[in-house]
Order: sequence, then C-alpha cells, then structure tokens
Amino acid sequence: MPINELRCIATFVKTAELGSLRQAATAQAMTPQAASQALAQLERHLGVRLFHRTTRSMSLTDAGRQFLEAAQPALAGMQRALSIARRSQEEIAGPLRIVGPHSVFGAVIWPLLDAFCRRYPEVQPDVHLDDRIGNWVEDRVDVGFRIGRSAAEGVIARKLFPLQLIICAAPSYLSRHGAPEGLGSLAEHRCSAFRSSGTGQVLPWLVNVGDALIEHHVMPTLTVNDEALETETVLAGHVIGLLTGVAAAPHIRSGRLVPLFVQHIADKSGVFVYYGSRAAQPARVRAFIDLAVELLADNPAYVLTAEELALAEVRGREAARQAS
Repeated sequence: MPINELRCIATFVKTAELGSLRQAATAQAMTPQAASQALAQLERHLGVRLFHRTTRSMSLTDAGRQFLEAAQPALAGMQRALSIARRSQEEIAGPLRIVGPHSVFGAVIWPLLDAFCRRYPEVQPDVHLDDRIGNWVEDRVDVGFRIGRSAAEGVIARKLFPLQLIICAAPSYLSRHGAPEGLGSLAEHRCSAFRSSGTGQVLPWLVNVGDALIEHHVMPTLTVNDEALETETVLAGHVIGLLTGVAAAPHIRSGRLVPLFVQHIADKSGVFVYYGSRAAQPARVRAFIDLAVELLADNPAYVLTAEELALAEVRGREAARQAS
C-alpha cells in the first residue's frame, strides 16, 4: 500500500475516533490543512463521502461507518507491524551473519566474538570463515573481514591493521641448518608454502625489495592450506615459513620464532572490516562493527614494530651462530 494511502486512512480513522479533524491533525503532528487534504484525497480515491460536515461537527456517513469497521483493525495490525520492525531495528538481539578469511582470521575472531557475546548475549552470531570471496548479497552478510579492500559495490571498508608477512624460523631450525644470509640462499633451505583454498595454487612468498612488492618463489618442502598448521610446522623447526604477523607476533615476542630478513617484510596490505550503509543497519550490526574497531584497530597484538623485529632478528642469528 503506498504510504500516502496509509496516511490518508490513518487520518480518517483518527478523525472518526476523536470526532474532530483538528484534534486528529494534532494527534498525528499534521496541520489542519494537511489533514483536511488527506481526507479529501481518500474520499476522491474511494468515490464516496465518508463524513457529513458542518461548521461545528463531523459525523460518519453509512459508507464511512462501513469503511471504518473494515479499516480500523487492518490499520491497527499495520501499526503493530511497523512498531515491531522499528523495535527490532534498535534491539541488540537476533541473528548476525559474519564472514572472514579462514587462513588469517581464526586467531583474531575469537577474542572479538568472545567479548561481543559477553556484552550482547541476545545476539546469535553465524560465523563463516572461508578464503574464497563470496557474494555479499547472496551470502546475506552483515559484517565481513578480508585482506585488502572489498571490490563489492556499495560496501564500506575500514582498515583495522596492516598485515605483515614475515619470514620466520624456529631457533631449533637455525641451530641445525644455520640462518640463511640472503633471499637467494633460501633455495638451500627447507621452506613451506601456502596453497590457496580458493584457487588451489601454491602461492609465492611476497617480499618487499626497495619500494617494490615482488614474488619470491621457493621450492617447498611442505605445502599446506591452513596457516595454523603451517605455524606449528615452523615452530617445530621443520621448515622456514612466511607467516602473517597475526600468527607470528606472539611467538616472535616470546622467542619461539626468529624473524629473518626484516628489511624485506611486506606490509602494504591490511585486514579490513566491511559492511553496508550504517544508516540501514540494525543495532546489533552497528554494535559489532563498533566493537571490532575498538578491539582490532591498530592492535599491537597483531603488528610488530620495526624495532622489535630488528632486535629479534639480531638476537636469533647470534644465538644460531653460537649453537652451530
């Protein structure tokens, strides 16, 4: 039903209930002129006269009484439906569809999800982690995370933190095999590589050389499609791996991993949160976005400083030389 017809019917019903067009106008925050016009439009649309009018009173015609009996319950039902819709828009409750990349975001999503569920227990998150880039509309996404900006039309993207790609090895690996002295010497070492779940391709290592981001191909001893598994393999001392700062940062800080070639760390990409227009979002979606920005934006847990990296590499190489 077009909204002008709904307003006209509401004006008619309120006038019949109050017995006064002026009082009906006040109750609906309308001018008396606008209320009179709405009533006249409805009568023209129906082709019947709904009220007998005098200068002092208004009374329903027979057609008006019949129309009121039919319209009153229908209008009440419509108003209840509108009220429910408005209330659900503002309640922090209901389903929340969240998507993100499996290979990087698993370690990040849990602290955020834990905090959100504690704060808003009436929300039912539906989390889907997948490295493929899906369709925003078809997947019914409320909030998404991805590496790099989303190319989807009409989607807003906000960068949360840079994604560092760090060549790492465990101290045990370096004590057995020694530390590589340059990118070219990696060919003499056992390296891991990541296989994309989306394309099935083995991905080259991305490294920064000067101001350029280049692809460095390794002959992998181990190939995986799960970053958590690759991280464990590097920690166990089996291979040198290219890990994200999300996975590597806590282990580098604890000394369990040594960063190598920190001058070549690629950090041009980033982790983004993306969402539709905030104007049309339910409160639960706005609350989740706000918490994601609060907890994740420039979070040092996922990003190492240049000073941290340089010191960790120096210490790790020195320890490897002393052990060999």
